Amino acid sequence: MDRWFDIVDRWFDLMDRFIKISRTDTLAGISLNAAVAIVLVLVIWIVAKTVLNVLKRRLQSMEWVKINDELFAMLKKALGLGLLLFLGTYLIRLFHIEMAENLFRALFVILIAAPIKEFVLIILNYLEQRLADKTETIIDNIVFDLLNRFSGAIIYAVAVVLALDTLGFNVMPLVAGAGVLGVAIGFAAKDTLSNLIAGILLIIDRPFEMGDRIEVWSAPAGSASWGDVIDIGLRATKIRTTDNIIIVIPNNEIMKRDIVNYTLISSNIRVRINIGVAYDTDIERAKAAILSVAEQADWILKEPPPKVVVRNFGESSVDLQLRVWIKEARQRMNTISFITDNVKSAFDREGIEIPFPKRDITIIDHSQGPAK
Repeated sequence: MDRWFDIVDRWFDLMDRFIKISRTDTLAGISLNAAVAIVLVLVIWIVAKTVLNVLKRRLQSMEWVKINDELFAMLKKALGLGLLLFLGTYLIRLFHIEMAENLFRALFVILIAAPIKEFVLIILNYLEQRLADKTETIIDNIVFDLLNRFSGAIIYAVAVVLALDTLGFNVMPLVAGAGVLGVAIGFAAKDTLSNLIAGILLIIDRPFEMGDRIEVWSAPAGSASWGDVIDIGLRATKIRTTDNIIIVIPNNEIMKRDIVNYTLISSNIRVRINIGVAYDTDIERAKAAILSVAEQADWILKEPPPKVVVRNFGESSVDLQLRVWIKEARQRMNTISFITDNVKSAFDREGIEIPFPKRDITIIDHSQGPAK
C-alpha cells in the first residue's frame, strides 16, 4: 500500500507543478482555469474516442480484434477514468479543497477496479479460446469458468481495502477480523470446504473427465455399478449409471476411494468371461466352440485375438476363461451376455456338458443281513 500511496502522491505533486504555471489568485482567474481544464478534457476525450473508433475499424480484419471487441470499450473506459483523475485532481488543487483529496482518491480506486476487472476477463477469455477450447478435456473450461467468476470479486475486494486505507481507516483489524471469521466459517462448514478442496484436486489430478465411464461403489443394491461422468462440480460429481440413475457423490468421498476408470487411456478394454465344462469334456473342442462364438461379435477385436485358458480345476468342473478385447468399454456387459447366451447354444450343439454339482450316493440295505 505504501507503494500505491507513493504513486498517488507523485501524481498530486505533478499536478501542483502544473497549477503553479497557471497560478492566479482571483476568483475569475481560478474559474477561467477550471473552465479551460474542463473544455480541454472534453476535447481530449472526443479526439481520443474518435481515434479509438478509427483504429478499431482499421484493425477489424485481425482475429484478436474480432474476438475482443470489448477491449476497445475497456480502453475507452480507462481513458475516461484517466481524464477524470486529471480533471478532479486539478480542480481539487486549484480550489484548495484539501478535505476532498482522500475522498477523491478512494472513489477513484473503486472506479478503476471496473476496467481492471474487464481487462482481466478479456485476458482470461483470450487464453480460454486459445488453450481450453483446443484441448479435448472439459476440465480446462471449468478452471477458466472459476477464474471468471472469482476474479472480479477479488479485484473489488482489494479495491475496497485500498479505498478504506486511503480514507484513513485502519484496515488491519478488519483483515484480522475477516481471518477469524474465516476460521469460524471453516469449522462450521468443514465438510463443504473439504468437498471444495477435493473438487479442486480432482480438477488438477484429472483421474477422470466428463464422459468417462467409471465404477460406482455407492450404487443402489441390485442396480448397475458403473456409469458415465456427466458433471464435475466443486462440491460433488454426478454420474449417470447404465440404468439411467443419477448418483451425486461428494468429491471428498471420491478422493478417499480407488477410482476405476474404464475409458481414461483408451475405450478398448479386455473382458474376462468364466465358463465351466465337465471333466470328461474334450478341452480343445470346448475352446474351439467358445472361440467360434467370440468371432461372431463384430465389436470384439481381432487383434489381440480372443483367447481361452484353463484357470482352475473345480470341484465338479474344469474352469475355462475367455479373454477378449472389445472396441468400446460400454459394451462390457453386452459382451458377457452375448458370450454366455451363445456359448450355451454352442455347447448344446456340440454335446458339451456344462457341469453342475454331483454327488454319488451309496445305499446299503441291512435288512438282508450282513454282506458275505
